[in-house]
Amino acid sequence: MRNPPDLPDLLEELSRINLFKYKAILLPGLMAALLGFALYTSVFTVDPEEKAVVLKFGEYDRMVDQGLHFKLPFYIEQEYKVPVQRQLKLEFGFRTEGSQERVQYVPTQYSQQNFSSESLMLTGDLNVASIEWVTQYKISDPVLYLFKVRNVDQTFRDMNEAVLREIIGDRTINEVLTVGRSEIQSLAKDKLSKLCKEYTLGIVVSQVILQDVSPPDAVKPAFNEVNQAEQEKETTIQNALAAYNKEIPKAEGTALKTIEAAEGYAVKRVNEAKGQVSRFSQVFEEYAKSPDITRKRIYLETMSEIYQAVDRKIIIDESATGVLPLLNLRQER
Repeated sequence: MRNPPDLPDLLEELSRINLFKYKAILLPGLMAALLGFALYTSVFTVDPEEKAVVLKFGEYDRMVDQGLHFKLPFYIEQEYKVPVQRQLKLEFGFRTEGSQERVQYVPTQYSQQNFSSESLMLTGDLNVASIEWVTQYKISDPVLYLFKVRNVDQTFRDMNEAVLREIIGDRTINEVLTVGRSEIQSLAKDKLSKLCKEYTLGIVVSQVILQDVSPPDAVKPAFNEVNQAEQEKETTIQNALAAYNKEIPKAEGTALKTIEAAEGYAVKRVNEAKGQVSRFSQVFEEYAKSPDITRKRIYLETMSEIYQAVDRKIIIDESATGVLPLLNLRQER
């Protein structure tokens, strides 16, 4: 078996080779390689939702839109593509796995890693809340985004946590879990937008969305019982108010109806009494003028009223005797 040559022997063998004999082959190959590399490093494309920032010798030179573009080769100019039209997002307290694109009928998968260091926050009444949220944003200025702040993504993430912890720390646990969510989202968006302008991050905040707000898992059962009791209390109060609003107008209507009926009856009795007094006065005036005629007229009017109220009438002569045989006592009444 032949042993491999030693290094001195290999160098001596190479020195005997005349490289000039191969220049006709090496030079065209080298030129083709340089041309190919120059072409590869001088052409780039920008997608429709992107803009590209071009640097020359490490300094900003220009910014180009979508399409095919050329630059100086051999990395004299370098491009950095920024998705200015894409809606970007940061997740806090959780992470989604896989593609961010929506695929029909494929449920979203979440990471099983624990992100409690992001989600657990102290409220103003010294309770702890677990908050998962998403911040949606766009890159408005690629130059500022790339070069103004070092590690802009981590800076923006730290700003999100600081802002939300400040807001949560000014509110009670009940406000955070119930009625205060919309206000928290709006206030967080405003504060983040202001900070992005102050730090010139080149970012525009679209919205802050609280995905899940709940007490920590260790106290969640007890907290749910308290919430259930509060809801039952509120339901009882609302039912009582509903019954009150139903019965009080009904009672007021009944009372008003009774008062109106009593007032009507009083007016009626007064009018009747006035009528009787007026009638009596008129009768008395006539009686004073001719007592006998008035007495007889009153008698006749009274007897007329009496006879009208009697169903059966029997008229006999004052001088008649033996009236009983004339009566049909078997006739049904």
